[in-house]
Amino acid sequence: MSANRKGDRRERELVNALDEAGFAVMRAPASGSATERELPDVLAGNGDRFYAIEAKSSAGDPIYLTGEEVEALLFFSQNFGAKARIAVRFDREDWYFFHPGDLYTTDGGNYRVKKETALADGTDFAEFVGDSTRVTLDDL
Repeated sequence: MSANRKGDRRERELVNALDEAGFAVMRAPASGSATERELPDVLAGNGDRFYAIEAKSSAGDPIYLTGEEVEALLFFSQNFGAKARIAVRFDREDWYFFHPGDLYTTDGGNYRVKKETALADGTDFAEFVGDSTRVTLDDL
């Protein structure tokens, strides 16, 4: 399966999961290529929270985003009134969410998410949609 088809399938999977969680959600058409403006992959809101999401998936290698992708997401989010989030999914794992400012920045000005970082530090789907709250040992 081509990387584009797999990415499209993953985006649809995220849209369906957000829909099932009670969000009004839409996938931007061919996000990035349908218009001269860079659009986020997914827009989602539930009346309390509104998100502009850039979704990326990988078989296991680190996920990279260009500085331009992140800047465009932040610009759109600010103008739209939504919270910018990066959603990452590694094979055989769930979706994990990050604020762009929480991502590792490379020397070249790009962004990277490793699988182990996603699992350890990312916001999981249940917490993202408000079904659970993260509790750490420090909280106890």
